[in-house]
Amino acid sequence: MNQDKKTSVMHITYDMRIGGTEMVIKNIIEGSDSSLFDMSIFCIESPLGPFADDLLAKGISITSHARLPGFDLGLIKTIRQHIKNNKISVVHCHQYTPWIYGVLAAIGTKTKVIFTEHGRFYPDSSSWKRKLINPVLNRFTTATTAISAATKDALVIYENIPRNCIEVIYNGIAPVTYTEQEVTRLKKQYHIAEHELCLGTIARLDPIKNHTMMLKAFKQVIDAGIAAKLVIVGDGEERQNIETLIKDLDLSTQVILTGYESKPQALLAMMDIYLLSSLSEGTSMTLLEAMSLGKPCVVTDAGGNKEVIADRGNGIVTSNDATAEFSQAILKLVNDEALRNEYEIASLQRFSRLFKVTVMVKRFSELYKSG
Repeated sequence: MNQDKKTSVMHITYDMRIGGTEMVIKNIIEGSDSSLFDMSIFCIESPLGPFADDLLAKGISITSHARLPGFDLGLIKTIRQHIKNNKISVVHCHQYTPWIYGVLAAIGTKTKVIFTEHGRFYPDSSSWKRKLINPVLNRFTTATTAISAATKDALVIYENIPRNCIEVIYNGIAPVTYTEQEVTRLKKQYHIAEHELCLGTIARLDPIKNHTMMLKAFKQVIDAGIAAKLVIVGDGEERQNIETLIKDLDLSTQVILTGYESKPQALLAMMDIYLLSSLSEGTSMTLLEAMSLGKPCVVTDAGGNKEVIADRGNGIVTSNDATAEFSQAILKLVNDEALRNEYEIASLQRFSRLFKVTVMVKRFSELYKSG
């Protein structure tokens, strides 16, 4: 490859709505050296979403071609023609279905294919068809990456992709920024007193996030005589059930539902302890954001959580869906300010070493340029 020529990288994904996968793509594009790489996006679904608007405003080319129901052979032809017309050097496919279309479209061209698996459904599953075809598709794939060791294990077990073909590249983000004035305003807005600790989480209100367990654990914290508020940022299908549970647990004055917030950075900064109670996770972007602020965290042992939070190193990892264990972990941090301060320093150091956006971008840039 001529090193004086830019490497043309096209990301294939579902869409560019707000989510973890989409944020990774956005971070790769914005963090890459524009003198070395010409980045673009091909979406196989519509509408494009807010992240697309941000990137379009910065001059990034985004193509959308809504796939038809079932297996869309025409989409393969469309992507292949797009690869040829735009002289794409690398196709970076994000998640399984975009990989299927991307790798089939690139066969017979000189375009390299990179597949990144961002997360898994819960509970995980497989099929004989995928186990049969995936090793074949893998032969036409230059590199496969997973966002966590847990995700890598799932690709081996459920997708029949050889372990030695999969590289773990952790999600990376830019450190969260905020102003103290914003935090002060929010504390006043939500009536959080100086003597109260603020616990919180940022996640869509979905059964997989298991807010039910978190609320029951928080009830035990309140019953232990702790002065605290729980701030839940997000919206979704579980909102009504969560509101009902809050009333049933008599927590209406201690739990704050903010709804969806497009820019929750100051809310995150307001939290003294960050909580994540998911039944399943890839690598949580909001958990990384909490780490970038040095927040001590209590998380469940789901997916990549224990790779982000080193148990008793920069937070506490509990068993999945274990209310008493989760509440005891919260109480341990609530009652030990020195430990919270220790975890704060450890989180900042761990974030800079493993999860900063520059670390992720460097790893992918090497893949784009290799071979």
